[in-house]
Amino acid sequence: MRILVVGIGNVLCSDDGFGSEVAARLLARPDHLPEGVEVLDVGIRGLHLAHRLLDGYDVLLVVDTTHRDGPPGALYLLEHHLQDAARAELDPHGMSPDAVLGLLDGLARDTGAGGGAGDVVGRVLVLGCEPADLEPGLGLSAPVAAAVDEAVAAVGRVVDRLLAGQDFETRDEEVAR
Repeated sequence: MRILVVGIGNVLCSDDGFGSEVAARLLARPDHLPEGVEVLDVGIRGLHLAHRLLDGYDVLLVVDTTHRDGPPGALYLLEHHLQDAARAELDPHGMSPDAVLGLLDGLARDTGAGGGAGDVVGRVLVLGCEPADLEPGLGLSAPVAAAVDEAVAAVGRVVDRLLAGQDFETRDEEVAR
């Protein structure tokens, strides 16, 4: 099984740098990554991610900020349905995961890598963190910074279950800490 864990976000916009911070922590411990698991800090380079996904992965685990109306720092594990990506609009100033997957859908068809995004990525999960502040600025807010270690641990739990062939429910509610 091939799993790509991707940190997404803009480190110049406060809590939007959450995904990049989680990816940096995972990359700092490469000996803790099981075989078949790759980590990539994409930041705001959505086009780079779309091209990388053409290599084919069983699971894409996106780590990003996610608005779910919970308390800042709350973590959520969500399933992304690829059919939703086709409706996303491209934005030259930044690309949401939906926009990246919509772009991937077209790239997969155009390059012959498959009939669409579903042929190069089997499953898409999002580990999201409720942000407190997305205004321009460096550094994470206190509640989001406090959630980084738990997010790193959550990535490990999700990956372990996937590699063991165990399924789990994703949910649109806070992941227990």
